[in-house]
Amino acid sequence: MPNPATVRRGTPRTPLLVLFALVFLLLSSAFAQDLSDMSWDDIVTQAKAEGEVTWYVWYLQDDLRRAVRAFEEEYGIRVRIPEGTMAGNADKLFAESGRSVGDIDVFAWGFDLYATVELPALFQPLTMLPVDDDRVNVINDVDGGEYVLAYWGNQSGIVYDPEHVAEADLPQHPEDFAAFWNANPGRFGFNYESGGSGPSFYQNVLRVLSGLDFSDGSADSERLAALRPGFDFFNASAAQYVITTSNADNIIRVSDRELWLAPAWEDHLAGLQSRGEVRPELKFYIPQMGMNGGGNGVAIPNNAPRPAAAAVFVNWLTSAETQTMFNRDFGTAPMHALADDTFALVPIEQRAFQVAAAAQPFRDQMVAAFIDEVILER
Repeated sequence: MPNPATVRRGTPRTPLLVLFALVFLLLSSAFAQDLSDMSWDDIVTQAKAEGEVTWYVWYLQDDLRRAVRAFEEEYGIRVRIPEGTMAGNADKLFAESGRSVGDIDVFAWGFDLYATVELPALFQPLTMLPVDDDRVNVINDVDGGEYVLAYWGNQSGIVYDPEHVAEADLPQHPEDFAAFWNANPGRFGFNYESGGSGPSFYQNVLRVLSGLDFSDGSADSERLAALRPGFDFFNASAAQYVITTSNADNIIRVSDRELWLAPAWEDHLAGLQSRGEVRPELKFYIPQMGMNGGGNGVAIPNNAPRPAAAAVFVNWLTSAETQTMFNRDFGTAPMHALADDTFALVPIEQRAFQVAAAAQPFRDQMVAAFIDEVILER
């Protein structure tokens, strides 16, 4: 039989805990509305009282958990990064958007995807942050306005082995790649799925050879027919290049000296090198014909449970100091004008060769046509 004293001591606590939880939720909702009227010092004080921030980001979760320890040490605010995929995180955001208080404090997404939603309907304006005109809120003509800030710059290009290819001999345009394939059969490979580096390569070859404006997402038969010279280009050299399985496969095969050149993401290569998983002497460049680059952005949902902690975390994440650290540790292109990009794999002048990915629905139609006309014909 339970001790009556224990029961008497325990029974009053349950409603108090429930009351505390309700008060916290009500205060959180109020903070979401009132942060813009608070001083930054008061926001930081409130953030420390909230004590925790949940960041929904879909990649490199273990590495990012280590990276945010600097924030945790500085502010005493714990950062939680749940497991999840980009699609799963987005589904959760949409499913919770009608709730007064959700689970997501800070939401990360591919920057171009923010253009597919009504930002004010989902996210708080970031006007509560200290003014900093050197942050980035526009990537490839996608404007995050007051709602989205970039925190991760990514760039596709070509990883190469300097033991076999001199910098002066790097292919820059489609005809240069064809010449390399013919002179060095089997030494160049690219993936057409399971990662975006290979698709960035072949799609930009198609862009150059077709002369189409890929910012136009219309997918009529005439535009698709204009891709024929590009399909013929790849089919003419089909025996000279290799089809790989993924972004990682590209880099590993170059590191293992099977391939001499392959498409890659700058941050992916830098991460593998920093962890000692591929040879450190591998190099990276962006060909003059252009390859896809962009970035990821963060926003604070309207119903974030800890809006002050979210604001302080976004401010830290997009600062020059953190962007310098991301460039050093992850190989990202800094998303702050005052960040140090000394550790970048490419010189700043090559950033001019960054292009945006083809617009939808044309891009999906192009991918399907490439698979039918090139991959399935091999």
